[in-house]
Amino acid sequence: MANDAASNPAHPHHEHHFFRFHLPHAHLGSAFGNDWFALKAEAFARFFGTPTFLVGQTVVVLVWIVLNVTGVTKFDVYPFILLNLAFSLQSAYAAPLILLAQTRQSDRDKAHAEADAQHREDLARASDERQAVAAQQTAILVEMVQQNMSLTETVRELTERVAALTAEVHTRLGCDPDEAPAAGKKA
Repeated sequence: MANDAASNPAHPHHEHHFFRFHLPHAHLGSAFGNDWFALKAEAFARFFGTPTFLVGQTVVVLVWIVLNVTGVTKFDVYPFILLNLAFSLQSAYAAPLILLAQTRQSDRDKAHAEADAQHREDLARASDERQAVAAQQTAILVEMVQQNMSLTETVRELTERVAALTAEVHTRLGCDPDEAPAAGKKA
């Protein structure tokens, strides 16, 4: 029954058992912490590399330029200084967030690699222990087989000795050993 928890993924304790080597590194779970701001900051940093962000930013820039070049509005005429300022502001916030997310992800990857290495070492140690127990049990079985062979040989020798003594008794009594009643049979 205890083995069911380790082998059954649907069992409630399976996940805890599976991640037991990762628990010492649980504090690295989020790049910015686990509060509301941290979760939003990491999501924001991850969003910068998505196609949705790139397409959305391209559309905004194109609309910005078209509106200002065609004269529909003139809040940022050529050379688009306000647009450059917006890009600079975006870069000022995005770069540190992305670098921080990458650094913490690297820390998480390293911690998980160490936990996985520890897990592999534990598996190797358990395998070595199982092999040692199997070798010990094999040695015991070989010894038991040798003892069994020795006992079988002793029984064979004793059987031959009993047969020889029985033949000798029959000879001394003057009976034909082939005509003598077998032991346990009534004549």
